[in-house]
Amino acid sequence: MASGRVRSTRRLRSWMVDQVTSGKYPGLIWDDDAKTMFRIPWKHAGKQDFRSEEDGAIFKAWAVFKGKLSDGGRVDPASWKTRLRCALNKSPEFREVPERSQLDISEPYKVYCLVPMNEQVLGNVKLKGRARAGGRKRRSSDSDSEEEVKEEEVNRDLPTKEAFVVVSERTETRELSSTSQRFSTDTNDSLRFEAYVPSSDEEGTPSPDSSVDGHDDVFEEHKESENKVNNIRTKLEEKVVEMENFAGHLEEIFLTVEENFGRQEQHLEQHCNDVLQTLSHRYDERAAALGEEKKRKLEALYTKLLGCGCTLDASKDLIETAQELYRTEDKRLFLQAVMPTMKRIEEFAKEKPDLTLVTPLEFDMPLADLSDVKTMMDSINIVPAQSAPVINPQVSNSASRTSLRVCWSLFSDDSVEYYELYYRPVLEDTPAADSTKGPDVFNVKVKETHCSVGELLPNVQYEFWVTATNTTGIRPASEKAVYVTVPSPPVIRQRECSSCPEAALIRWESGNTNPVDSYTVELSETGTDGQSGVNESIVAVPTCESLIQLQSGRQYLIYVRAVNIGGPSDRSEAFTVSTTGTIFHLLQDTAHPCLFISEDGFSMFYGDEELPLSAMTFDDNTFARCVAVLGDLIPVRGRHYWEVELEEDTEYRIGVAYEDTQRNSYLGGTNTSWCMRHVLTPSRHKYEFLHSGWSPDIRITVNPVRIGLSLNYERGILSFFNIDLEQHLYTFYCSFLHYVHPCFALDNPGALTVRTGVEAPQYVHLV
Repeated sequence: MASGRVRSTRRLRSWMVDQVTSGKYPGLIWDDDAKTMFRIPWKHAGKQDFRSEEDGAIFKAWAVFKGKLSDGGRVDPASWKTRLRCALNKSPEFREVPERSQLDISEPYKVYCLVPMNEQVLGNVKLKGRARAGGRKRRSSDSDSEEEVKEEEVNRDLPTKEAFVVVSERTETRELSSTSQRFSTDTNDSLRFEAYVPSSDEEGTPSPDSSVDGHDDVFEEHKESENKVNNIRTKLEEKVVEMENFAGHLEEIFLTVEENFGRQEQHLEQHCNDVLQTLSHRYDERAAALGEEKKRKLEALYTKLLGCGCTLDASKDLIETAQELYRTEDKRLFLQAVMPTMKRIEEFAKEKPDLTLVTPLEFDMPLADLSDVKTMMDSINIVPAQSAPVINPQVSNSASRTSLRVCWSLFSDDSVEYYELYYRPVLEDTPAADSTKGPDVFNVKVKETHCSVGELLPNVQYEFWVTATNTTGIRPASEKAVYVTVPSPPVIRQRECSSCPEAALIRWESGNTNPVDSYTVELSETGTDGQSGVNESIVAVPTCESLIQLQSGRQYLIYVRAVNIGGPSDRSEAFTVSTTGTIFHLLQDTAHPCLFISEDGFSMFYGDEELPLSAMTFDDNTFARCVAVLGDLIPVRGRHYWEVELEEDTEYRIGVAYEDTQRNSYLGGTNTSWCMRHVLTPSRHKYEFLHSGWSPDIRITVNPVRIGLSLNYERGILSFFNIDLEQHLYTFYCSFLHYVHPCFALDNPGALTVRTGVEAPQYVHLV
C-alpha cells in the first residue's frame, strides 16, 4: 500500500514570524494589531534608490537561512527576492492581500496574511509511488528517484487501512489487490482519492506481481493528462488577464472620451458666450455711433431751416413795404421813402441764398471690423488643454559644445500627435538699438518628450519652450527654461605657470564669455618613451589656477577642462611639466621701465640708451630706483634651485625678496631682500652679499659667470655657488616668514639669463 506525507512549511512560517517580531529589518512590520498580517518591503532592485543592505535585507536573510546565497558572496538581491516570493506563494500558510499592498509609492510594500490551519488547502499533491509485491521492493531508475524527491509528499494523516482503487480513463481497470488504491486528477492539480471496496466478482484479481506495470501506465497517463490540464489552465488564465487588461483599457478610453466631451462642450459654450458678448458690444458701439451721426445731421438741418426762415421774413417785409409805398397817395411821402426802399430791394436781390444741404442725407456706414469675431469663431474647434507641457531642468552632462538634450513632461492622459520645441540664444550683450528685434527663434517638431538640438554655440545659454498638438488643437506653451551648452576648452597661460620638484602651479584663461561652474585639471605621467602612464584628476577647481602636488623627478602632461551643468569641455592643449627642477618666469609687470624682458620670460636686457624720466611709466608694482625685476616662484615650501648666466663685466644683484619689498629701494638695502652684488672697481671685482644694507667682507678670486642659487625653506638658507668651479660662495641663514620671489637687477647696461628646470648638483645638497 502506498503511503506518503505532505511537505511541512512550518519552518517558513516560524522563521517569518520570528523575523517580523525581531524588528531588525527595515519595513518588515506587522500590519494589524492581531499580528495576522505583515508588511514586507517590495522595492524593485533596478531602481536608483534601491538600498541593497536595507531594502534587500530580508530576502538575503532567507537565502542565508536556506543556504542559497550566491557564490562568492556576490550581491544578487533579485534572486534572493525571487526565492522568498516563490516560497510565500507556494506555501498554503501564507496568502497575499493585494488590497492592503502599496506598490506605487516611494517605499513600496506587500502585505501577506497568516492562513489558519483550518483554512489551508492541500494543493499539487502527487503520489509518491512505492509499490510492494510479495514483500519485494520494486527497483526504480535514477530518474524516477529524482522525480520522487521533487514530488509533493502525501499527508501522513490519510487513512492507510482502507482500500483504494485508481480511477482511469481506460476502459479496463487494473486491480492491484484486494485492497488497492484509486485516484484521478481534477482542475485543482490535486489527486482525488475514492474509497473502494472490492465486490464478490473481483475476488479472483491478479496478484500484485502481475499488475505493477499496469499501475505505472496509469500513473504516467494521468501525469500527462495533468500536464495538459495545467497548460490549458495557464493559457486560459493568460487570456483572462489579457481580456481584463483590454477591458481596463476600454474603460480608460471611455472615461477619456467622456472627459474630453465635457471639456469640449464647456469650451464651446464659453466660446459662444464670448462671441455673442462681442457681437452685442459691437452692436451697442455701432448704434451709439449712428445716434451721434443722426443728432449732428438734425442739428445742421435745423440751423439751415432757421436761416431760410430769416430770409423769407426779410423778403416778406420788403414786399409789404413796397406794397404800402405803392398805395400811398401822398406824393411827398412816396418820393421820400421810395429811394431807401429801392436800395434795400437792390441789396436783398444781390444776396444769393445758400440753398445747398449742409449735411448729406446718407449715413456713413463703414464695414465693421469683425476679424476678432472670425478668429473666435475659427477657434471654436480648438480645445486648449488644462495644463501645458513642463520642460524639465537641465540634467548634468546632457550637452556638448554644439548640442543639447532637452526633456519635458506632459501631466495629462490626452494623446499628442507631435510636440514643437522652440529655442533661441540668450544674448546679454545685444545692443540697445537692436533690443526690439531680438535673436532669431528656431523650432523643431518631434513625437517624443525629448529632443537633441544641434548646431549651437559653445557655452551659450538658450531659452527653450514647447507646445503640444493633437486633433483638438495646440496646447498652451510651457514656461521657458534655460539650458547651456558645454564651454570651450580653457587656454593654459604657460608664461604664468611655475613648478618645483614637489608641485606645480598651473594658471589658465577660461576662454568663455559666460561664467563656468568649475574646472577639472587632468594630469598623466609620461615615461622616458613618451607613453602616458597613470591618469589623475582634480575636480571642482573654482578659480583659474591650481596648485598640484607631484612626485619629484617625473614628467607630466597637464590638461584643463571647463565644467558647467551641461558637462565638461574638451581638453585644453597639453602643458608639459618636469619636476627635475624649479621652473619660473620673470614678471613683466614688476620690471623697471628700462628693462626689456624676452618673449620666453627667461632673459632681461638693459640697454645703453638712457630713457628720459618723462618716457618712463611707473606704477605701484614696478621697481622705480633699482633696475630690477622679480621672478614668479611657486609658493611651495621646500628646496628650489636655479642658475644665472651673465657677462664678467656686468654689474648685477641677484637673490630673493618678499613680494612686498619696497620698489623705490635697492635690492639688499632693506630687511625684505637678500642678494649677491657684483661691482666693478678700478682695482678689482667686488662682491657683496647684502641684507638690510650690510655685507660681510668676502673676497672672491675667480669671477663667476654661472651662479647657482639654492633656496631651502625648511632649513631657512639661501646659498650661492660658482657652477664652473663647483665652489660654494656664501649662505644666508634666515627663517623666511613669507614666500619669497627670485629677484634680479642690472646696475649697468648688460644682459642676464635665468636657467630654470635644471636639477641641483650633488655638491649643492652638502651645504
